[in-house]
Amino acid sequence: MPLTMNREVFITCAVTGSGATQDRSPHVPRSPEQIANSAIDAAKAGAAIVHCHVRDPETGKPRRDVALYREVTERIREANVDVVLNLTAGMGGDMVFGPTEKPLPLNPVGTDMAGASERMKHVLECLPEICTLDCGTMNFAEADYVMTNTPGMLRAMGGMMTELGVKPEIEAFDTGHLWFAKELVKEGVLKPDALVQLCMGVPWGAPDDLNTFMAMVNNVPADWNWSAFSLGRNQMAYVAAAVLAGGNVRVGLEDNLWLGKGQLATNAQLVERAVTIVETMGARVIGPDEVRARLNLTKRAPKAA
Repeated sequence: MPLTMNREVFITCAVTGSGATQDRSPHVPRSPEQIANSAIDAAKAGAAIVHCHVRDPETGKPRRDVALYREVTERIREANVDVVLNLTAGMGGDMVFGPTEKPLPLNPVGTDMAGASERMKHVLECLPEICTLDCGTMNFAEADYVMTNTPGMLRAMGGMMTELGVKPEIEAFDTGHLWFAKELVKEGVLKPDALVQLCMGVPWGAPDDLNTFMAMVNNVPADWNWSAFSLGRNQMAYVAAAVLAGGNVRVGLEDNLWLGKGQLATNAQLVERAVTIVETMGARVIGPDEVRARLNLTKRAPKAA
């Protein structure tokens, strides 16, 4: 298909993920206050959407604690800057197998398996505009770790998101994930105006070469909104690639710690660099109100405690 450059671009900042990056940079936020402040700084720098995980405030390890999500949400909602809130719903599907000759029982270190309602509990309480739906199961870089999202689990979680009025951001790590996402729309589990994040270069999903990227892009229905990112040193290259291919962009410390060689980045600096790239290409960076109108989002306060 011919490329049609996107001239009205929204930027998502993935503020802090669930990877073991907390000890590799002092800028990776851990506590709810740090996560919220970093998200607010990213919004001031030009991010229309902030995508948030939470971590143990002391160790920096990933958590699914509803109270931590609520504090992050309330701090962001009470800030003097507007931003669309996107909370992960990807936690609770982590399986770590035992040694290759005895894979069962699962290794309790790193395994975190939860039911659909538990995985969605913080979304129900915090009511963000967007939450993520990882549309498939895949091996990750770690030798015995599998990110587990079965068709049944995805139908259940997707249905809950639709019923709550929270838009799923379909995280697609390979073309098969897009195939299943289209099936969820066909079945009526997800609404037709879907939102997709193309996740490139995550071992062992879709590699971030341009041939694979365009295969992913060409599998996104024309009436869906989409964004894309890649990891590490290719993060900024994919800002340009996504805009040129007609999409939106994601940057942030979840995916990349560096602004340049030997220079650790903040989330705000990564957003500023993305804004420069987008505007230099002749496109305009749009804000949260325009994003809500484009994606049919509703901003709500968290449920009363």
